[in-house]
Amino acid sequence: MSLIAVIDDDEYIGSMLERALKEEGYQVIRAYSGTEALLLFEKRSPDLVLLDLMLPGLAGEKVLEKIQGIPVIVVSAKAEIDHKVDLLLGGAADYVTKPFDIRELMARIAVQLRGSGGSKGRGILTFEEITIDLDTFEAYVGEAKIHLTPTEFAVLKQLIKNPSQVVTKARILDAISEDTPDCTESSLKIHISNLRKKLKSESGKDYIESVWGIGFKMRQDATC
Repeated sequence: MSLIAVIDDDEYIGSMLERALKEEGYQVIRAYSGTEALLLFEKRSPDLVLLDLMLPGLAGEKVLEKIQGIPVIVVSAKAEIDHKVDLLLGGAADYVTKPFDIRELMARIAVQLRGSGGSKGRGILTFEEITIDLDTFEAYVGEAKIHLTPTEFAVLKQLIKNPSQVVTKARILDAISEDTPDCTESSLKIHISNLRKKLKSESGKDYIESVWGIGFKMRQDATC
């Protein structure tokens, strides 16, 4: 699943783009100024950026100069041909003028992601607001990065891969044996307890449900 950054200070346009992107199955992160965008990129590496130019603080043109290795589609009300040409030659992958047709923009996004290999070859798993990156071994609740041990990450991966099923203890132990061979059934309970606390500390929700005598599963519509 590709991660797309929407950088736009217009709340209405940003929210409209976020809804449309999520309906297409994309993950979305947002920033409302150029400075906030650069701070966001230090924490997350999106697969594509939708970039407005008229941003508060650091202008979109300056943000574009600092983005390396990620396709950027400029989405701006600036329609001057010379300006478009300069930005395309300066690193933008595409330029869409506001107002735009959302179907056309989605097609342009799909073309850019196809050309760049989608999610950079990464494996991304999500469950509600939880995201884990199988290549970088990073985990997030919303925008907050959570620090997991290798065993906690391996357990969470198995649960998110099977979100609607009860995953037995034996199955978890077998699946994570290569990465964490020292994990036993007794220590598994401790790892899951610690994992639940870390997820809850960021989200306020208890995402992992114990099914007595069988195993564990992700809790749909988790509550406090």
